[in-house]
Amino acid sequence: MELNFMAIVVAAIVPLVIGAVWYNPAVLGTAWMKASGMTEEKMKSGNIGIIFGITLVLSFMLAFSVNGMVIHQVAAQQLAFTNPDAESFKAFMEEFGNMHRSFGHGALHGAIGALFFVLPVLGINALFERKGWKYILINFGYWLVALTVMGAILCGWS
Repeated sequence: MELNFMAIVVAAIVPLVIGAVWYNPAVLGTAWMKASGMTEEKMKSGNIGIIFGITLVLSFMLAFSVNGMVIHQVAAQQLAFTNPDAESFKAFMEEFGNMHRSFGHGALHGAIGALFFVLPVLGINALFERKGWKYILINFGYWLVALTVMGAILCGWS
């Protein structure tokens, strides 16, 4: 089983596209700015090229990670990493092959990852930063949508 690099590239772009919509002032951008304590002045500071460049690199890292989370065969392949010709791996692939390789299954696992990984991480940080639930839910909602779409792309694109 080889990585689908095109799916990873497309999935890595998803957080940028969804973020452009989600954090747009016409959608949730204004509410997020209030909840986070962000100001227009602060938004204009920083090098936007560097910010988006690093965001894209981090999104690629995330896409590689989500790939292993949504495709069960990756875990089986990791078990056989030292011996890809192992009979147990061959038997697993013969029996299960591409089972559960669908857009819906990937979306489900992306959403589960957001719920059980992103929400606790964001929530813990936000609580110690003294941010409110509105801040947590706006950011969690973004990652829920982003990881759901990323999971769908990575698992369904064969």
